[in-house]
Amino acid sequence: MDEPPIQHHTAEHGTPAMATRARDSIEDPIMTARCVNVYYGEKHAVKNVSLDIGRNQVLAMIGPSGCGKSTFLRCLNRMNDTIPSARVDGVITLDGQDIYDRKQDVAQLRARVGIVFQKPTPFPQSIYANVAYGPRIHGLAKNRGDMDELVNTSLQRAGLWDEVKDRLSQPGTSLSGGQQQRLCIARTIAVNPEVILMDEPTSALDPIASAKIEDLIDELKANYAIAIVTHNMQQAARVSQRTAYFHMGDLVEVGPTNLIFTNPQQKLTEDYITGRFG
Repeated sequence: MDEPPIQHHTAEHGTPAMATRARDSIEDPIMTARCVNVYYGEKHAVKNVSLDIGRNQVLAMIGPSGCGKSTFLRCLNRMNDTIPSARVDGVITLDGQDIYDRKQDVAQLRARVGIVFQKPTPFPQSIYANVAYGPRIHGLAKNRGDMDELVNTSLQRAGLWDEVKDRLSQPGTSLSGGQQQRLCIARTIAVNPEVILMDEPTSALDPIASAKIEDLIDELKANYAIAIVTHNMQQAARVSQRTAYFHMGDLVEVGPTNLIFTNPQQKLTEDYITGRFG
């Protein structure tokens, strides 16, 4: 298939106009990525990506499988550090601070930038212990009363309290898939993050459970910045204020969601959204 060449971002020449237009619409982003490259050994998985994450809004990252969107997402809280062959270049900041600085405490970073994975990953412990895990490690609760309140508030914010308040001592794994995913969101919220990353958070869930997660994302953006990777374009259109389209490791286009879906500036974006490929 003949495709137009994608304009690469380079440190020497700045970023191309297609990305600049969208970035200019964001004032005071909570996170910035500039000229980010990710390599797995010889494979160049993410190529010169520059992208901002705004406060109190949802950024959706869409694109075909293997296009680099999940890899880029994992750069934002240094999850790629756990992969021996991975190398990350470029600058990523949180509140103006370089998250790859040698002085950065990675555990602290991951409390501030939480992640929710594709498959629900509750710990094999009680519902209560799942939510209390992070606050306990980070010393966020002085006593049992404080911890009870933190667990209660986190479960309420995750839209799960009413369903589990009478069985907090039961295993987290005893919940349904959708409830388990909301438990993982509660666990993320419990350490008071600034940013929540979500990697295909509803792909393992049925439509009803997925709709609950989407409603939850809409509520959570009042308190958090959210970046979500999704294969589901309807979901991206429903939950996000900005959308970034990735293709073969490149950030092709980013902008307000309504414009990306109704008036994309790049042919590659248009072809993907109209179903010509992907």
